[in-house]
Amino acid sequence: MSKDPVVLNSQGMQALQRGDAKAAAIAFAAAVKADPAAAILHYNLANAHALAGDAKAQLVALNAALDRDPYMAHALLARGRLHEHEGRTADALSDYQRLLAAVDPREQVGPGFAAGLQHAAGVVQAANDGLAARLDAAMADELEQASPASATRVRHAMEAQLGRRRVYVHQPLALHYPYLPAIQYFERDLFPWLADLEAATPAIRAELQAVLAAGGEGFAPYVDYPAGVPVNQWKDLNKSDAWAARFFLKHGVRDEAMCTLCANTAAVLDRMPLFDLPGRGPTAFFSLLKPRTVIPPHTGATNVRSIIHLPLIVPEGCWFRVGNDTRPWVEGQAFAFDDTIEHEAHNPTDELRAVLILDTWNPFIAADERPLITRWVNELDAHGRGLAEFSAA
Repeated sequence: MSKDPVVLNSQGMQALQRGDAKAAAIAFAAAVKADPAAAILHYNLANAHALAGDAKAQLVALNAALDRDPYMAHALLARGRLHEHEGRTADALSDYQRLLAAVDPREQVGPGFAAGLQHAAGVVQAANDGLAARLDAAMADELEQASPASATRVRHAMEAQLGRRRVYVHQPLALHYPYLPAIQYFERDLFPWLADLEAATPAIRAELQAVLAAGGEGFAPYVDYPAGVPVNQWKDLNKSDAWAARFFLKHGVRDEAMCTLCANTAAVLDRMPLFDLPGRGPTAFFSLLKPRTVIPPHTGATNVRSIIHLPLIVPEGCWFRVGNDTRPWVEGQAFAFDDTIEHEAHNPTDELRAVLILDTWNPFIAADERPLITRWVNELDAHGRGLAEFSAA
């Protein structure tokens, strides 16, 4: 018999095709002896043992293949199926999870392997569903007694661990400030002044409605890229009044005409602890989203600030997503979020949606850090290394 592993492997493959398990095992065993580092030879030997019905020898060969190549997808599938057939459910689940993590779902694969992947995914999904049901039953009382914030956090952790909820991180376009928690929607108690803002909802909404009734003068497309600039996901909204804004403050510059026109709203904004970084903030504006309009997934400029929405006019069915948490806007109920975490907005209705948007400092930045950040950004500007504008949406 040849001692060339390539020749021996070819002989083994021919024997497999003939259905001769014994000859295949002899050839592959010799190939493995000639080249013990080659994972594929151990895998092929495992297939010969599988054809012979020798599950114990098949497992030994598959283990040897995966010792040499831990992410060998076909070996993971074969071992997972063997574990499953032999009743080793936990081991099968582990192999299937590794398999699904190792394979690019966009990769083109043969129909047999594709069916195997689908089976593996089904096993993992069923296991996760069963675990979720057990966790829900076991923890129901404790979650009911916990504070809403704690209960939500634990539920999200469980869902993320089961692969049912994606974990999002900061993706700022201009300035990332380290060591701030990636919180999607901030807790209300971090912004005790929200109640004051919400109490002014009727007056603010009345002023907006008066502006709209007079023709909506001054509203302009929120997305306004000049010609020649890549618009990417903003293609459908660039220079479109489907998403329009009228500013009270923009990058720290006050629109006196708008503040005079909507004096009550301006007075409320004057009481708010806004994002006072000269040249970058504060920003405050009415945001209009016309019927059947979608603001696509995007991220904001910097995590040193938080964005506040005060919903003013909200048809039923409108919704807003930050990271993995989707919520409806509720008129008069303000909320704060981190816009450097991917977010999107949808108005699937036939009516206008309107929100007052403003920015404030991230609540986890200490008061004595703020002037340091301001000085840093100003120095960048002074030395020609200025950052992009901090828009808020």
